[in-house]
Amino acid sequence: MEFAPEKGKHVNGDSSTLILPALSIGNVGQLAVDLLVASTRAERIGYLDTPYVLPCVGNDAYGPVPNGELALPLEAYDSSANAMTLIQQRSPVVKGRMIEFAKNLADYVAASGKKHVVVLSSLDFGRWQRVDMSSGLQTLYLSSTNSDGTDDYCEQLGWKKLQEYKPTQKAWKYLSTLAEGNAIPESILPFEGELEEEEYYYPSLPFAALFSCLKAKGLKVTCLFCYCSEGDNIPDAFHLAEAACKLLDLSPSNFQGDSNDKWVTPLSWKTLYGPPADMSLF
Repeated sequence: MEFAPEKGKHVNGDSSTLILPALSIGNVGQLAVDLLVASTRAERIGYLDTPYVLPCVGNDAYGPVPNGELALPLEAYDSSANAMTLIQQRSPVVKGRMIEFAKNLADYVAASGKKHVVVLSSLDFGRWQRVDMSSGLQTLYLSSTNSDGTDDYCEQLGWKKLQEYKPTQKAWKYLSTLAEGNAIPESILPFEGELEEEEYYYPSLPFAALFSCLKAKGLKVTCLFCYCSEGDNIPDAFHLAEAACKLLDLSPSNFQGDSNDKWVTPLSWKTLYGPPADMSLF
């Protein structure tokens, strides 16, 4: 993976934290990163080039007006005031290349000196085994801090570990071995058709590959999740963005200085669900 800096821009060496999305249902991780980029006024510092992400191009996502600056599949942003870098991914990974992409990205992140990577992802509400909405929308997490995926600080924040992460389970062992680049023991090789079984569902998701490959590089990784369904996922994006701020001890109310609004919605959200209606017809 190659980094192409914008003219006159460079990576801030003091930004030891990286936030990035894992593509999933409702694109909630990407929407949350959009919200964080717009609200922190992070500046685009360059682009990442990899053969494992499908090409795409669009207009400037953040505005305040669409001025014709191109948006590309993988972009890097820096918020020096908050000591963090953000990567936005705008198109999916080439089918069957998720592990290669995750390894590629992990190599770049480790080489750039990042210490803590926060991955934002949604999960399919239809697969939630123990539904508990008594306290509203919940945040779940997965951390590399302990071998079982737990983290004391995340627990103090009232979050629950993703129960489907079972590192001793065959599917997760298989993924971990792939991420580490080791020879795969015959005992954990999946049989024909076994990859389609329920046990392999969560380990097959993009967040799992990112978590495993970043962890294999010795980086601290925290994945934050919320369950959702396809539809209007803007509230879910706000939820994950708030969770990321809690984790990093950032106060969204400080993002805008004297403004009463702590969040800035990106320009691109105005047409998130299609172009606005032509009110002259009514």
